Amino acid sequence: MGRGSAVYRRLMLSLFGNRMLGRLISRHGARLAGRFVAGRDRTSALLVVQRLNRLGIAATLDHLGESVRSLEEAAGFREEYLRLLDGIKLQKAKATVSVKPTQMGLALDPEACFRNVRQIAERAKKAGTSVCLDMEDSRYTELTLELVRRLHDEGHRNVTTVLQSYLYRSEEDASRLLEEGIPLRLVKGAYQEKKEIAYPNSEDILLQLLKLIRLHLEQGVFVAIGSHDDRVIGEVRAYAEKFGIDRSLFEFQMLYGLRMNVQAELAQSGYQVRCYVPYGRQWYPYFTRRLAEKPSNLWLVVRNLFR
Repeated sequence: MGRGSAVYRRLMLSLFGNRMLGRLISRHGARLAGRFVAGRDRTSALLVVQRLNRLGIAATLDHLGESVRSLEEAAGFREEYLRLLDGIKLQKAKATVSVKPTQMGLALDPEACFRNVRQIAERAKKAGTSVCLDMEDSRYTELTLELVRRLHDEGHRNVTTVLQSYLYRSEEDASRLLEEGIPLRLVKGAYQEKKEIAYPNSEDILLQLLKLIRLHLEQGVFVAIGSHDDRVIGEVRAYAEKFGIDRSLFEFQMLYGLRMNVQAELAQSGYQVRCYVPYGRQWYPYFTRRLAEKPSNLWLVVRNLFR
């Protein structure tokens, strides 16, 4: 089963990487992407956050976009995040923001990226919230961790980041980041990576994720758990119950449009839950990664075609 899931993901990511198919889906797929994307602008996204907050679910907002082609484009994304944070403050929303480093220019100019993220972190502090630097594909893992460490060294303690359990290196990274006091969101990982650097089998990926989660819980360090997997959710709940771990030390994070009933049920049961809410016009890469994660996501979209 694990091998089949990995084959499905590789196949779908390769398929969606086809330029002709990409243009076709981009032209006609916006309505379908609405299953996973909370609108094209921050006004729509903040309305979604209001609804989630009323259900006891926090949010993290992601203005979609990655791998910008110019620093001017990166500056435009930075300004959108600054306005978004102003909206969060005005609305008194229970929400953070998630930012992709390449969206801020990491691949073009790491120094410019640092300055952009620093401005966002400063505005987030004024809004009483935090910034999570999303982890992208493995080309940017080390650069992203360096960026986070540098921001923390400057006193921007409201910056967090992500580790992907499918990378072999993540256990060592997690141990170091724990020592450095840098909060983490732990996920399985959704990019196509070579077997030389990443576990190809989904069971191994899941086991490493559980290991990294326990590493945090054992040390009493807060951890965000990005997973829709019943096994992960169940094992975390059982582990916390068995060892008397306070629920304030962990948070379940799930994606907008996926298992919304489970998110609501967990929140009603007294667990911390945060929904990852993406918005914007550059939805194609995010949307196709969601479809590639597992066949049931693709089936959700296919069913919507006939509604």
